[in-house]
Amino acid sequence: MTDSIQDRQFIRHPTDMPIHWHLDDVALPGTEYLRNISAGGLAFLSRTQVPEGATIDIDIPVQKPEVSFQGVVIWCRPGEDGCFEVGVRFTDAGTQFRMRMVEQICHIEQFKKEIQEKEGRTLTGEEAALEWIRRYAKDFPR
Repeated sequence: MTDSIQDRQFIRHPTDMPIHWHLDDVALPGTEYLRNISAGGLAFLSRTQVPEGATIDIDIPVQKPEVSFQGVVIWCRPGEDGCFEVGVRFTDAGTQFRMRMVEQICHIEQFKKEIQEKEGRTLTGEEAALEWIRRYAKDFPR
């Protein structure tokens, strides 16, 4: 399966947000991390190979309660450091809406880190959200 930018329906946003996943009886202790996320799906690094076509349950602890959804594994390929990169497609419109919220939270968390690194300011989640919205929300893809 090719995965060129021209073939993609949704813009991908890089992130390092932690996730938890499970597939029937397969669940990993600890945390995996998102590689990127879009309105149509996500990719994450896993220490375990995940079968293509499998229905997967994913929890993203970006807010309380966690964002939870099901998706379908559309690819799994060798990644870095002996891990696998896993691509998941969302299966319903409700998930796609929730993931738009997660996309924004990922942007805000990245913004907090950048402000800390570049300006030495430590922002609370609320301060970062307000500043990010003021600066960037108008340009956030719909």
